[in-house]
Amino acid sequence: MARVALVTGGSRGIGAAISKALQADGCTVAATYAGNDEAAAKFTEETGIKTYKWNVGDYESSAAGIAKVEEELGPIDIVVANAGITRDAPFHKMTPQQWQEVIDTNLTGVFNTIHPIWPGMRERKFGRIVVISSINGQKGQFAQVNYAATKAGDLGIVKSLAQEGARAGITANAICPGYIATEMVMAVPEKVRESIIGQIPTGRLGEPEEIARCVSFLASDDAGFINGSTISANGGQFFV
Repeated sequence: MARVALVTGGSRGIGAAISKALQADGCTVAATYAGNDEAAAKFTEETGIKTYKWNVGDYESSAAGIAKVEEELGPIDIVVANAGITRDAPFHKMTPQQWQEVIDTNLTGVFNTIHPIWPGMRERKFGRIVVISSINGQKGQFAQVNYAATKAGDLGIVKSLAQEGARAGITANAICPGYIATEMVMAVPEKVRESIIGQIPTGRLGEPEEIARCVSFLASDDAGFINGSTISANGGQFFV
């Protein structure tokens, strides 16, 4: 029977590439999204992957959405916590709202996504959890105190879950992408983009599919002994 995979923020950008890669691996995929109905509908039409709308920052919404996915597709075996937002500002100008919105989605949202699924994974003695963190969670970034804090916190979640889930056949790992050629990055002014690329030894932006291939491996049966690890996919820009 095909594994069931849930990818939050799975209808656009890196998330869409992950959803399609897991589908190609034979998984039945559910992709969540927060607000862009048109993009989600187009994604489903093009791929056949079902999309589900909820706010990962709200526990009750997440639990209800997950229950619906499991009712329609079956128990979730693979979770990819990819949903994330930015609300960038230098720290002295950052508002409490900008801080809280990012915390709610990028950090609490990971808890809200995994927590309702965790008991079932423990009971079935199998689970694959992949959290999409960021290079900026490893090294920090100007005007991203909120974002960097959440992405560093995601690594702590992974390392702790890896220890708790190991004997139940559950692995938890993280991927820290560097700068990837998503719509968001490609929309920045060309001079800014060139400056970013100049900091990457590989000399180019990453592709969403390159992150998706990392997820594909970590979600596979072959990755059962890889647990609590972080893959840095950044073209050599930063080493831990």
